[in-house]
Amino acid sequence: MFDLRNPFFDPLWIRILVCAVCLGWGIFEFATASPFWGVLFVGIGLNCVYVFFFNFKPQGEQSGSEKDSDE
Repeated sequence: MFDLRNPFFDPLWIRILVCAVCLGWGIFEFATASPFWGVLFVGIGLNCVYVFFFNFKPQGEQSGSEKDSDE
């Protein structure tokens, strides 16, 4: 759905902000009795947390063969 491996997301503060906004908006949706949108945004936020903090390699740390296979 989103290209979370984009170099735009290399700075830590951007990754934290994206995760916080998605999770915060999901909690807001639950608080306003909109469970569908709450589940959707919390799911996107949790996916971002996984990709950004558990499975993240900045563009500068990828080896040459991995860069070639991504193109």
